[in-house]
Amino acid sequence: MSVVERKFMAEISSLVDKMVSVITIDGKTYTGTLVGIDPRSLTLCLTDAEASDGQHFPKIVLSGSRVAEIFTTEKPFDLKGLAERLERFFPRMVRLYEKEGFIWVMDRIKVTRDGVVEGSGPAAERVQKIYQQFIEESKGE
Repeated sequence: MSVVERKFMAEISSLVDKMVSVITIDGKTYTGTLVGIDPRSLTLCLTDAEASDGQHFPKIVLSGSRVAEIFTTEKPFDLKGLAERLERFFPRMVRLYEKEGFIWVMDRIKVTRDGVVEGSGPAAERVQKIYQQFIEESKGE
């Protein structure tokens, strides 16, 4: 697989567990949470999906050959921006693992798009406060 193909699949994979809208080649639109994708055929599986005609589907599988467009209106989480913010408070103690989707602070506090997921104590509480402030400011943009 070429570098370009890998990057494309990484982008498509980044949509998993996100709310997406899919337009089929016949003009139908389905909106739901993307929970699976076949990398070979680009066949998609959406849960809690709704069609443009109002019909609801707990789960729907859309053949990749029928998909014309996939898009999300969710703004991607700015993990790099959060790491930069944390670096101001914890100089030289922040490591960003962007592809893996997390930040290590002081080699003991793990932060993801959901906040502090590992670590405890005053430093972890401070990291969580910085995270919450970052989220609030991001919503205002």
